[in-house]
Amino acid sequence: MNQSFRKLWNITFLVVGPLWALFVWMVWTSGQLRTPQQEGLFFSVVIPGFILIYLSGFLIAKRHARKQGSASS
Repeated sequence: MNQSFRKLWNITFLVVGPLWALFVWMVWTSGQLRTPQQEGLFFSVVIPGFILIYLSGFLIAKRHARKQGSASS
């Protein structure tokens, strides 16, 4: 791998982010969310989910670096 994982992960999310927003917009405008409670639940799952997936990439990279460091010792 010629570039750092962090840079590749951020580039990936620059592409995935707008696609995720498109998905959210499609669900929002589809009429499937009929009550304010459903809308709130949707956003309370989608937004933290996106953030969790983004942050999990850095946790994976950290774990991988730790394993690589212990394997070389």
